[in-house]
This record gives sequence, C-alpha cells and structure tokens, in this order.
Amino acid sequence: MSNLLEAIVRIHNLKNLNIAEFYKSRIRANNMGEALEKFIADAFADTLDITDEEQRIIKYNKIFSYKGTQNHPPDLIIQGSDAIEVKKVELKQSSTLQLNSSYPKEKLYSDDPRITKDCKKCENEFVKEGWKEKDIIYSVGIINNKELHSLCFVYGEDYAASRDIYQKIINPIENEIKNIPDINLKKSNEIAVLDKVDPLKITSLRVRGMWVIDIPFKVFSYITKGQKYFAIINTKKYNSFPEHSKKLIENTKGIFITDHKIKEPNNPVKLKAVKLIRFKEIL
Repeated sequence: MSNLLEAIVRIHNLKNLNIAEFYKSRIRANNMGEALEKFIADAFADTLDITDEEQRIIKYNKIFSYKGTQNHPPDLIIQGSDAIEVKKVELKQSSTLQLNSSYPKEKLYSDDPRITKDCKKCENEFVKEGWKEKDIIYSVGIINNKELHSLCFVYGEDYAASRDIYQKIINPIENEIKNIPDINLKKSNEIAVLDKVDPLKITSLRVRGMWVIDIPFKVFSYITKGQKYFAIINTKKYNSFPEHSKKLIENTKGIFITDHKIKEPNNPVKLKAVKLIRFKEIL
C-alpha cells in the first residue's frame, strides 16, 4: 500500500515539474488546481508514468477508497490509511489558503457533517464497522507559470488546532442566529440558512464560514528556512510507516531528513518532535 514517504520519493525523482504540460490532454484549459490534484493522486498511486487512462483508474481502485469533489472534502483517502487534502495557491497570492466553509482539520472525522455518506462508508468493505477518524495530509502546491514552484506536505495534527477550538467560535454564532425572532431556519451544513425572510417568502439568507489559514511555508518557516519542497511529519507518525518505506526515503540521494521541534497547535509553549524531509535538492 502506498504512503506519503513513497509519494515523496516519486516526486523527487521527476525531472519535469511542469504539471500543465504533464496533464495537458486530461485537464480543462488552465485548470491548475485540477492538474495539481491529479499530480498528487498519481504520486501516491505510482501512476506518474502511466498514460493509459484505464490502467490509471484500475491502479486508483487498488490504492484509494475515496475520491472527493470540490465541495466535499477530502480529495482522497488511501485504503485503510490517511486522507489527503490538496490545495493550490498562486505564487503572487501565496500567503494564505482559502478553506471556505471547512475549518482546518487536525483529523478527518466520520461524523463531520461536511463529508458525504459515500465518504463515511468508503471503507466498510475493509473494516466491518467502518472508520471513525483518519490522519489527514495537507498537500500545498504553489504554482508559477503553470509549473510547480513549491510543494509541501504536512499532517493536520501538526498544523491545525483540535476541532473544539473552531467549534467554540461557530457554536455561539449558530445559537445567536437561532434566537432571532420570527425566522425560518432551513437544515443545512452551513452555519445557517434563513428561509423566506421577506413578506413574499421568496428571499433566503445563507450564512457561511469563510475560513483562511496561513500556508505551511509561512507557518513553519522557522525550521524550513525557505525550503521549497518539504514535508513535516511528527516523529510518532514517521515511526509508524513501514520499514521498507523509511529505508527507501532515507537512502534516496538528494532527500535529507532532520529532527526538529515545532509548536504544538493546541498549546504553542509546548513543543512536538518532527521530521523535516527536504526533497528535490539535487535535480
């Protein structure tokens, strides 16, 4: 089964990172977000060198248990393993990630109302009782002139606070809206939908969260020092990977792994041990 360490090695070994050229026959014109998603999926599925679409989807079927849509995270789930969320930013606008209605996730939980029923039951055939929570990888690519200028991977638990932190903000807002007199609340996964607010009963108000988070390149700059291609993995997670995957990445020329401490997202005065993986240093 594939994992992040093996995906990094496959990306590192590529000579060309012009992903628009890479997927020119399979994406809509100038849709670099779609190209980046395909690139990351192919890196995990080991299909970067497969051009036959049928062969690719057969391999996807063996590797992934779920593939999401634009409005329903995550983008991918590896069978029995991690979820993956892919985010694209342009070089000139690369200070923040637009998460829209979904707040940052330290884990992916099956009871999240924003994920689909198919996502919740995607692993029923592998695990009888289904899944409850998954580690989630944020894969963030910075695009410049259709090339992959920078790429990083970071696990949600090393990047985002626990979900109760964000819910403490959302819940009071929802409660205040519920206390507005003479309103009709429509069931929704958004913060609220106020239905038929006018005398003609033809107008509704959608109240949506628009979450934004600083990009990992900025958040972890105190250890990455401007590195363009890197992954940050807490040491406990790194040690859980198969031995053959760790040996593969540790013995790949041009990939460097160093030990560091990062601020704990729920309590920044506490530190967490992580591995910083720098790749594509020798092209």
